[in-house]
Amino acid sequence: MRHRLPLPAVMAVLLSLFGCGLVPERTPIVLYELPARSLDPAPQTDERIEATLRLATPRATGLLDGSRILVVPLPNQPRAYEGSRWADGMPQLIRNRLLDAFQDDGRIMHLVHDDSAVSADTELLSDLRTFHSEYQDDLPVATLRLDVRLIDTRSQRILASRRFVQQQRAESEAIPDVVDAFGMAADRLARGLVDWTAAQIDRR
Repeated sequence: MRHRLPLPAVMAVLLSLFGCGLVPERTPIVLYELPARSLDPAPQTDERIEATLRLATPRATGLLDGSRILVVPLPNQPRAYEGSRWADGMPQLIRNRLLDAFQDDGRIMHLVHDDSAVSADTELLSDLRTFHSEYQDDLPVATLRLDVRLIDTRSQRILASRRFVQQQRAESEAIPDVVDAFGMAADRLARGLVDWTAAQIDRR
């Protein structure tokens, strides 16, 4: 007469044979910094601006308030690249890029961010509206859009406002190439925003 093993014993044997193979492995996450090139300093002929500017972290909602690298393969259908993330949240990446750009430029002599308790003459507020790649002619195009407002901190009056948009086609669909395209678009956006902000403050 044959003896059948109890069901728990059979399961224990199977688990010991297959081990962790029954549990799907998670895809490793690769983190990416936002590539950046230093801005050229403002020409020595440009007058330095004796003012303190506070640079606030851009406001963002939904998927833009996170670290996933976003792509819109079809209109109005955002997705995230699998296995890849930004090393920080997208609003923080933009804020840090702009801080570096203002410091590289050097025209505005005093610069603080929104974590600082130091008082400032003006404040740069912004809304991050777009930070994704979208397909054009079968290749991803990195697209950034930032709506900014320059505020007089004493009167809380809006001194000026503007929308900045930059796009950069990636060399291929590979994620490192898409990340490089984001970096180039961010560099141009930072250059334009620094020039605009310095001009607005200098008029006061």
